[in-house]
Amino acid sequence: MNLPGEDGLSLCRRIVDEGGPPILMLSALGDSIDRILGLELGADDYVVKPITPRELLARVRALLRRRPLTPSNVERTAYAFAGFRLDLAGRQLRAPNGMILLLTRSELAILTAMVERPRAVISREELLTMVRGVAPDVVGRGVDLHISRLRRKIQDQAGQELIRTHRGLGYLLDAHVTPE
Repeated sequence: MNLPGEDGLSLCRRIVDEGGPPILMLSALGDSIDRILGLELGADDYVVKPITPRELLARVRALLRRRPLTPSNVERTAYAFAGFRLDLAGRQLRAPNGMILLLTRSELAILTAMVERPRAVISREELLTMVRGVAPDVVGRGVDLHISRLRRKIQDQAGQELIRTHRGLGYLLDAHVTPE
């Protein structure tokens, strides 16, 4: 309920509206009105702290039996931005004119990170971890090369720069992204 930045109730409502995963609210607020409000806004269960780890695990398992995780409620499989459509399941990017742009595995990983966090700066280190799957010991210029190629492919179709560089910080996708 008392999360930094956004309260648990609005977060719960947003997750439910987006068809997200099952929600178990864990809170120190145990008044009847708090529990009712959490459940009314879409939580599948509401647990008041303190709780033993064993009971919490049993509640999570029961919740998953009633509402199993599916691709539609775990992660998005497609995103739309600036006329583009990124299909993660099909591993393809469709340009506004309908043309399919071929992406390398690394370009797809980078673009996926960017559409999942639009207008947020993502560091070169984070991007390299996403591309390689492990945290880098040394960050080379490889990410910059992938970004350059990806930027060129997108910019050729969009007619505008959507991938921006923030010197010393990283890169961001400057577009409104809609999960599909």
